[in-house]
Amino acid sequence: MHFKLYQMGTKEKLIERFKRQPKDFTFDELICLFQVVGFELSQKGKTSGSRIEFVNQEKGLSYGTHKPHPDNSIKSYVMKQILEFLTSNQLI
Repeated sequence: MHFKLYQMGTKEKLIERFKRQPKDFTFDELICLFQVVGFELSQKGKTSGSRIEFVNQEKGLSYGTHKPHPDNSIKSYVMKQILEFLTSNQLI
């Protein structure tokens, strides 16, 4: 699964948007956010269901979550958890 990486100006805009914790932040935006801070999307194979993992080999970090359903927006409690993870690891 490949997604377009954001260019430099857009990278900062995406990070700032995420920090504002909007209610309409999408799963595709989340994938791009993790990509711009050095993570790759890893799916555990056909038995993983909606579970996915973002992996940063260089830093030895990973973050597991579920794909949102039925819509594509990330829940606010998940956004807060991700913000805490990214800031505590000094990624944003």
